[in-house]
Amino acid sequence: MKVGAIIAAAGVGRRMKADRPKQLLSLDGTPILIYTLRKFAACKVIDYIIVPSPHEFVQEISELVERAGLNKPVTVIEGGERRQDSVWIGMQHLAPETTMVAVHDAVRPCVTIAEIESVVCEAQHRGAAILAIPIVDTVKQVERDQVEMTVTREHLVLAQTPQVFKIEVLREAFDRARTDEYYGTDESSLVERIHLPVSIVRGSERNIKITRPSDLTLARVFLEEEKDAG
Repeated sequence: MKVGAIIAAAGVGRRMKADRPKQLLSLDGTPILIYTLRKFAACKVIDYIIVPSPHEFVQEISELVERAGLNKPVTVIEGGERRQDSVWIGMQHLAPETTMVAVHDAVRPCVTIAEIESVVCEAQHRGAAILAIPIVDTVKQVERDQVEMTVTREHLVLAQTPQVFKIEVLREAFDRARTDEYYGTDESSLVERIHLPVSIVRGSERNIKITRPSDLTLARVFLEEEKDAG
């Protein structure tokens, strides 16, 4: 088994209201992206890493990666306009002998090594697997600011990353999406469209996606606790 990781880092993150991509914002002097890359570099089931980057930040990210001294090969490439484009471009850079690919948000630095290994293991057996957590809040379906109904929570989860797939599964899903000119919100949605099963591995509420300024504070707390525990 040879597993390549694609760390989706080409987004801009307008909700963060910053003049730089959110993955390059610092937590205690270290860019969010580097925290994320360290997790994958330390994971024994990951063989190498590809980082699709915004065009204007390829050089900066390459230099950050070099200074980080990670113990896995990391290749920084120019990503696409949308996340799905960037992952597709990343797939073209996978090593020929790659059997599985893990896709992860660059701005989920609090994922644990154990979570990465668990979802890779599940995908190895099932073909496709994602991290997800149950929904605990009441969910309402609305139309024009009016509640239409309350949605039953027992069949709902919040999808996280990494999302891991056997390479032939993800390639087939992307080929179909490109033919249909379909853009999904994550890689799992593309696999679902070709009617292949996607397994769920229980994630953690700590595996947050940093999208708003308040998320930086929460991530800082989680990462500091990891440091103290380690």
